[in-house]
Amino acid sequence: MSFQSLTNKHILVTGGAGFIGSNLCESLLGDGNHVVCLDNFSTGKRENLSSFISNPNFTLIEGDIRNYDDCLKAVNGVDVVFHEAALGSVPRSIKDPITTTDVNVGGFVRMLFAAKESGIKRFVYAASSSTYGDHPGLPKVEDQIGKPLSPYAITKYADELYADNFSKLYGIETIGLRYFNVFGRRQDPEGAYAAVIPKFVKQLLNHEQPVINGDGNHSRDFTFIDNVVLANQLAAATVNPDAINQVYNVACGEKNTLNQLIANLKEFLGEYDEEIHTIFPIYGNEREGDVRHSLASIEKAQRLLGYTPLCLFKEGLQRSAEWYYQSLKTQ
Repeated sequence: MSFQSLTNKHILVTGGAGFIGSNLCESLLGDGNHVVCLDNFSTGKRENLSSFISNPNFTLIEGDIRNYDDCLKAVNGVDVVFHEAALGSVPRSIKDPITTTDVNVGGFVRMLFAAKESGIKRFVYAASSSTYGDHPGLPKVEDQIGKPLSPYAITKYADELYADNFSKLYGIETIGLRYFNVFGRRQDPEGAYAAVIPKFVKQLLNHEQPVINGDGNHSRDFTFIDNVVLANQLAAATVNPDAINQVYNVACGEKNTLNQLIANLKEFLGEYDEEIHTIFPIYGNEREGDVRHSLASIEKAQRLLGYTPLCLFKEGLQRSAEWYYQSLKTQ
């Protein structure tokens, strides 16, 4: 298998003002690409773009993937699409399945069809580990899934079906990346649907007791942002014909419980504030739609894409703790 890095390409990142999208934009710009960001700022943040907004190779389009004209405008002159735009969060999808479906399925189909209509060859999109649903097997292997446990999970599986169908009907090359609990710099600690790691970090820094849903023995394959950026770049650049029109797990292949997560965060944040060592979590009810254990097999991504994690859980968590401490304390 040969690999060629992306450079001097015109690239679209949908949801480029979001957590994952902005990290991807920054990395692609650093490699000498021209990057277009399409975002409606429903969950993305302008401050995520601050380090590269003035880069002459960066273009921001304020628009919505549910508007087909915005999609066509964004793909104009583009070589590769990274589709990161979505409404995340299982609880949000349970509360409002209509909007989640409109964005995650309707927006996805519009974006995919616009790319096809513009003659774009490669379309890399954010899939989700939630697709595994109630399948009990561990580690999770790409071709063994169960029934989705939330509207969000259904939308992400539907995207995979559309991508597979469009690749067969229209010849567009699609690669889906099933992210496993991504974390790292720029992940938003605010709001009702904040991801668990930034939420816990903020609570600990504020000397509040983190609330764990359940007994704390739920486990996740937490995946540092740099691994996700790498997987996207590998997926976009691969010339291996066997790697195209596939879905891949993007993770580290290791599981950690929420109790372990809290202990590690106390260790790392306690270096800046000793009082954090004395804070203990509160245990609440389990969340509806939650999977108890999640662990990925990354063998397929290793074999076909050449993916190897750059940064494992504890190192990524330490880097994240330092980033949040610096950023939250300067607000």
